[in-house]
Parts: sequence; structure tokens; C-alpha cells
Amino acid sequence: MKFLFFVLGVVLLGVVISQTDIAHALSLLHEIGWGFVAIFALYFLGFLIDAYAWQLTTPGVPNNWQWLYRFYQVRLAGEAFNTVTPTASMGGEAVKAIMLKNLYGVGYRDGTASLILAKTMIVVALVAFLTVGFALMQGSPKLDDTYKFVSGAGLAAFGLGAVLFLLIQRYKITSLAGTALGRSRWFAKLNTLLEPLNEVEDRLVHFYTRQPNRLVAVLLLSFLNWVIGIFEIWLVMDLIGHPISLTDAWIIETVAQLVRSATFFIPASIGAQEGAFLIVGAAITGQPSFGLTVALARRIRELVWTIWGLAVFYLLKPQIDETEPTN
Repeated sequence: MKFLFFVLGVVLLGVVISQTDIAHALSLLHEIGWGFVAIFALYFLGFLIDAYAWQLTTPGVPNNWQWLYRFYQVRLAGEAFNTVTPTASMGGEAVKAIMLKNLYGVGYRDGTASLILAKTMIVVALVAFLTVGFALMQGSPKLDDTYKFVSGAGLAAFGLGAVLFLLIQRYKITSLAGTALGRSRWFAKLNTLLEPLNEVEDRLVHFYTRQPNRLVAVLLLSFLNWVIGIFEIWLVMDLIGHPISLTDAWIIETVAQLVRSATFFIPASIGAQEGAFLIVGAAITGQPSFGLTVALARRIRELVWTIWGLAVFYLLKPQIDETEPTN
């Protein structure tokens, strides 16, 4: 299935390229030159912020630079797997949990709880980010009503999913449902199987109810990281000689993230993400090749981080394999 979805994405990418002047886009990309250093630095900062936010969701871990470096490495490797697998950015989470346990002694229950918390805060912050972007769309004369309607519908669906995801954790709905089923003789063994899940959910509820300062800090840091994506688009457009406002950059990033979220089943949303940049970029700038150039610049940055993450994983793999997985 991964291969088929990848082929689908490549075909979609081919359609996107056929609809624009690829030679012009590549020439604009070449103009960025050493500007990629600034792009990489900006993304490094955002990645570091996300690693620190994840660190804060693990109360039992010291809040120091050594552990921040460890979380950065683990996140780097895990996100590489999230990028190359069609698993809604979840395929690398198991990799992260195993690395935390086998390399640094963070138990699976604590590691899993922190991963769920970090992912939830990222999603909630994204909803807030997209909401601001949608509001900005309403005042933009460059977008017609079709863009606004489709974006609004996508935001509503995504927001509803995020709220349900949060409520399930906060009120331990999974455990409650499992306990109810466990009363039946048909599901008698379910209670034993759900014991680890109950312990993870206890950690989630404890964080939501007993760690308000950390909760707010993680949410704000996650939102800040989404905002950095705006500056990346703004910087690329400036480097290729077609500066845009931060408002327009926010709108472009909003559409790109909505499309990426909807096409999670395609590895790295290849083709779909380029199509989003092409369409909304053309609407904002009047030139499709500008949007495609931004998409290609982001792909280069993404490729560099994915290779880096996979390299870190395979360099650390001998150490990971030395420790037997335990509960």
C-alpha cells in the first residue's frame, strides 16, 4: 500500500509539474543559493522548539540541555520515519518510544504518554494556527469564495477531530469503554490487555490536570513552531525576488497544512503538497511557478532533515539493539 500511495503521489506530482513552467521554477530555486543556510537555520530553530516542547511533556526527565539534545536526536530519527511512511505522522512515534526506552531508560508508559501529549498539543496548536489563517483568508481579495469554503470545511473537520482526540484522553474514554466491555464474559481478557493503556491514560490526565504551567508552555511552543513555517515561506519568496506580506505567507501555509493533513496516506504528501503550493501560490502571486519554487525549497529542506534523521537512527541502532525491550 505504501508503494501504491507513493506512486499515486508521484503521478500527482507529475500533473502539478505539467501545469507550470518547471524551468522557471528551477531557475528561481537556483537563485536562493546560500539563502538555504538561512532556511535550514530557521527550520533547525523550529525543530529545536518542538523537541523542547516534547521534553516538557515528560515530567520525570530533567529539564536540561543534555536531555534536550537527546530528545532532539530521537525526534529527528522518529520524524524521518513519519515522513517516509503513510501513517498520518504516527509511524515514527513507535521508533521514538523504543529509542527513549533502550537508549535513555525512559519507560514505555512514560514515553508513550509524552508522545501522545506532544502530538496532541501539536494538533491543537495547528487548529489554532489554521483558524487564524482562515480568518485572514476572509479579508483577502486574492482568493475567491471556493478557496474559502473548502478551507473552512477542512478546518471544521480537522478541528472536530482534534477536539475528540483531546476529550478521549482527558476523560479516559478508551479505558471506560474497555472496562464496560470487560464485564462481559466475551471480553473478559480485555481488562488485562488494557492495564498498560490505563496507566498511560492516568499519566495523560495527570498532565492535563496537575501540570497547567507545562501544558500552556507546550501549547505555546507548538504554536510558535507553526508560525516559523510562515517565516520560511516569506523568506523563500524574498530570496527569489518576489516578496509577499506575512499575511499572505500565513494563508499559503494554512492551505498547505490543510492539504498535508488530508493526504496523510501519501508518503510525505508528495504531489499533494506541491499542488497546494502551486494553486494557492498562483492565487496569491499571480504566477504558479512561485508557489512551486516554495514547495521545492521545502522539499529540499525536508529531504536534508529526513536523511539526517535516518542517519542518526542507523548510527544509534547498535546501541538500541543492545537492550531488550521490556515494560
